Amino acid sequence: MKVLVIGGDGYCGWATALYLSNRGHDVAILDNLVRRHWDNQLQVETLTPIAPIQQRIQRWYELTGKTIDLYIGDINDYSFLLESMRQCEPEAVVHFGEQRSAPFSMIDREHAVMTQANNVLGNLNLLYVMKDEFPDCHLVKLGTMGEYGTPNIDIEEGYITIEHNGRKDTLPYPKQPGSFYHLSKVHDSHNIHFACKIWGLRATDLNQGVVYGVLTEETGMDEMLVNRLDYDEVFGTALNRFCIQAAIGHPLTVYGKGGQTRGFLDIRDTVRCIEIAINNPANAGEFRVFNQFTEMFSVADLAMKVKQAGIAMGLNVEIQNLENPRVELEEHYFNAKNTKLIDLGLQPHYLSDSLLDSLLNVAMKYKERVDKKNILPKVSWRR
Repeated sequence: MKVLVIGGDGYCGWATALYLSNRGHDVAILDNLVRRHWDNQLQVETLTPIAPIQQRIQRWYELTGKTIDLYIGDINDYSFLLESMRQCEPEAVVHFGEQRSAPFSMIDREHAVMTQANNVLGNLNLLYVMKDEFPDCHLVKLGTMGEYGTPNIDIEEGYITIEHNGRKDTLPYPKQPGSFYHLSKVHDSHNIHFACKIWGLRATDLNQGVVYGVLTEETGMDEMLVNRLDYDEVFGTALNRFCIQAAIGHPLTVYGKGGQTRGFLDIRDTVRCIEIAINNPANAGEFRVFNQFTEMFSVADLAMKVKQAGIAMGLNVEIQNLENPRVELEEHYFNAKNTKLIDLGLQPHYLSDSLLDSLLNVAMKYKERVDKKNILPKVSWRR
């Protein structure tokens, strides 16, 4: 299948592009490389050394004999997007090409506006190209479990059936996003749903949990193919931060009480979920939603798991609670459904099996690259 991976220079996109290429798909990457620019602006750097995208793709060809086409540009530039897709002629588009950090979107007005303009308008451009030129192409869009927020009822997969005043209907699940970034994802979902309904497009919205891990079969082939491991407060995750802190002897910094609970999955499951989605496309006019995660943990759970794994490696690991810079419930109910991808064949990897191999060992290998100035939070939701 011809697959265009938008945002293929990023964390999930790079692993996905290599995975699909390795399994025989004809893969192209479209990316404006802005994530590298944002790192420079914020003076942060991923723990693992990331080569230029052209060198990464060339190394992949040298190792496998498989080519990946590259289109460098911005999907907010409609003419560029249109021409790139005409050249590529994709049967499926995997859309990772959005600003994906909640803290980034909360830095100030400029970052909030940029996040929503980049995400919502770029996605809308893509929908129009598909309508006008590729109506049978299947859109696989990366959403987020953060669209749902933390409701005091079970989270269904995209839709909920309700009865009200004697009548019954199945409606999109209510959204309670917690940042301007998560709000942009809600806008995306609404726009895609609308486009499927009125234009007959086919789309799968993958409401993904927090992804962890560095190594897939492909990214582990060569040092030049290695994936990102972000630990700073803007683009990093709590789990990544804890592993880096354990590696350098810094206390694990838990925001608030640590009861914040989310869905998680291994990067190896992310790429497999994408494969499942493109191999089992939505029907024309269908807006399909999968909750893409395999386990649920609180922040405190993660800190304790990292502490135990660190102690097993001979590290001295302590846990420290900080004042929470975010506005969020620190103790709440959280129970989300995630059966659709399992039913289609996903066989999950679990954190207990990969914490040492895919996170702590990588953190130890590259710990000399840690910039301690970027460990503690500086962005406040209340500003």
